Amino acid sequence: MKNVAIIMGGYSSEYKISLTSGNVVFNNINRSKFNPYRIHIFKEKWVYVDENDAEFPIDKNDFSVTVNGTKINFDVVFNAIHGTPGEDGLMQAYFELINMPQTSCDYYQAALTFNKRDMLSVLKPYGIKTAESYYLNLGDEINVDTILAKVGLPCFVKPNKSGSSFGISKVKTTEEFLPAIENAYKEDDEIIIESFLDGTEVSVGVINYKGNITVLPITEIVSENDFFDYEAKYLGKSKEITPARISDELKVKIETVAKRAYEVLKMKGFSRSEFIIVNNEPHMLEMNTIPGLTTESILPQQAREAGISLPELFENAIELALKK
Repeated sequence: MKNVAIIMGGYSSEYKISLTSGNVVFNNINRSKFNPYRIHIFKEKWVYVDENDAEFPIDKNDFSVTVNGTKINFDVVFNAIHGTPGEDGLMQAYFELINMPQTSCDYYQAALTFNKRDMLSVLKPYGIKTAESYYLNLGDEINVDTILAKVGLPCFVKPNKSGSSFGISKVKTTEEFLPAIENAYKEDDEIIIESFLDGTEVSVGVINYKGNITVLPITEIVSENDFFDYEAKYLGKSKEITPARISDELKVKIETVAKRAYEVLKMKGFSRSEFIIVNNEPHMLEMNTIPGLTTESILPQQAREAGISLPELFENAIELALKK
């Protein structure tokens, strides 16, 4: 029986969603093979939380925990932290230093994909299309005319390193532009401003399943809101249609691009990439390496459509991590 530490929480606005994902993993893990432990990672504390919600501090020297005088060592970590420090490479680097297997990608890939600007720049030479974009860092001069001449209106203003659509605004008029920038700077000191791509939005899960890079059924996203924002993602304000209502030809095109991105970046574990289809061409927006794992989340929906249950999905991730 392997001891599995399920890390959840994190230091960002996404911690509540992460706790939900982590608990779904905890409740769907195969207990005939694994002993799951819920580990909350917060700035002020790293703790093991038992079934009575009692907390025991984690020893950061070896990521162990002592419960009533007994030291528990973990065999593997299941990473369910959305945002920092679980999705940006910090936890991955720490686990690599202490030689602890974990289910997500390596630290460089995590840091790269968490930085939307850098990831899209790396993928562009491989022929992966993206929106027209403009970058700003906190303190940069903001020349509204120059920026809008490049990206046009409407456009999207996004924090460069944030998830779950926190800090994102769709800007339709020049007057909305500066408030949108202020809103994005609340989440990050780097901003990406992108042209509005008018097309169908799809989400594509790519995972390593039993040693094979596998593209899961594609999900089409129809948001009731102006775009796929936090409310649409987590409060039911969107329709997610799996499999997407697209032609076989387009399906193959999207699968090829999504798989290529996974391979080019030397990814491991889960990934979920967002694309907008314009003139029958997929344009990549971002890649999430710790996608939501709640029962309603997109990647579990896609796995279910592919005939993979949550216990199978999670067991596969743990088994692959143990083989690394």
